Amino acid sequence: MPLWLREHSWRQTLTAVYLSLPLRGARATPANIFCSEQYLKVSIPPFLFEAVLYAPIDDTNSTAKIGNGNIFFTLYKKEPAMWDSLTLANADKEKLQYLRENAVLKAQEKAKEETEAKKITKQEHKKYALEATMKLEEAERKRIEDLKEKERQKVAKELELWKNQQKDGDKCKSIQAKEELHQEIEPLKERKNEKRNKTRIPNEGGSKTRPKSTRGCSCSIFSQDLKEEQLPAPRAAATIKVNFTPRVFPTALRESRVAEEEEWLHKQAEARRIINSDLSELEDLKEEEKNPEWLKDKGNKMFAMGDYLGAVNAYNLAVRLNNKLPLLYLNRAACHLKLRNLHKAIEDSSKALELLTPPVPDNENARVKAHVRRGTAFCQLELYTEGLQDYEAALKIDPKNKIIEKDAEKIRHLIQGTMPSS
Repeated sequence: MPLWLREHSWRQTLTAVYLSLPLRGARATPANIFCSEQYLKVSIPPFLFEAVLYAPIDDTNSTAKIGNGNIFFTLYKKEPAMWDSLTLANADKEKLQYLRENAVLKAQEKAKEETEAKKITKQEHKKYALEATMKLEEAERKRIEDLKEKERQKVAKELELWKNQQKDGDKCKSIQAKEELHQEIEPLKERKNEKRNKTRIPNEGGSKTRPKSTRGCSCSIFSQDLKEEQLPAPRAAATIKVNFTPRVFPTALRESRVAEEEEWLHKQAEARRIINSDLSELEDLKEEEKNPEWLKDKGNKMFAMGDYLGAVNAYNLAVRLNNKLPLLYLNRAACHLKLRNLHKAIEDSSKALELLTPPVPDNENARVKAHVRRGTAFCQLELYTEGLQDYEAALKIDPKNKIIEKDAEKIRHLIQGTMPSS
């Protein structure tokens, strides 16, 4: 049977009522307080306080503060007036029961309206995030296409300029070759004419002699000169076939690491097997969307925009494709912290720490985040000893981090039951 709290004090102004209710050593939370327009109830087992107010109040703007063993209510009146008493006097049981039931019904309707409003707001935010993501991707795609088009135009201009230069060079070479050939043939013609003139001069004896034919000699000399000046014939064209040893990797065999390559091929085969398995959600995805790295980046963008459930879905699919990436579990733990899924946050942080081995300088930052997120989840579950162990482990990795040191000090005070000095 509940114990009724009769002791209370109140005062009023024209617009507000100030009510102070002692707790008698009980620990109160906002969940123990129910307030409507004309009904106020505080239920802290085994204590109970109930009041049907004298006049309606503005329950939306009214406040309740818990501290120093009291609950201090500030109730704003709907209509400015001075009350004769705090509670409604001379009210029969039927009226009191009606007011209680009406207050509960109104509270339920209000909660339902708030839930619907939150649902609509969440859908609008999700739609806005999707539209924003699509706009960003479209802008990025357009930027890449513009860069490709500019590069193509630049290469086309350079190719056209090179062709024109080649044509001009070929014309100059042909003109120069013709001039050189003309200069070489002219002296040969002059020497041929001189030799012909010498053969036509008569002998000194005055006797008629038959002129000596020089056709064969002149032709042989001329042809000999032409042979000396003649250019060699061009080389015959041929095709050379080169065969290479088949290689999966582009590096040469002497530069490769066979063991590491075999391990990589094994992981790729396992990833392809997972992708080709009966994952119904992968049927409508593109090839690039089946990449765990692409899904991780997608989840990071959704987390930055506040879409934590969407980010968790992206990380879940990425983990199913590749469960050896510690950053997937680490980022999913951050989402679970935002969604108050504390046990899942602890599991993901622990899994990330298992994969972040051996401890090396390159993964120090990731290990610090894993310890802090797991410690935060422990503390929110009021497991302060376990949370302190994680914070101290993070401090060993990064001893200069003042924020982690300050949070660890607060946890120590909570464990000792003392408050830190100001």
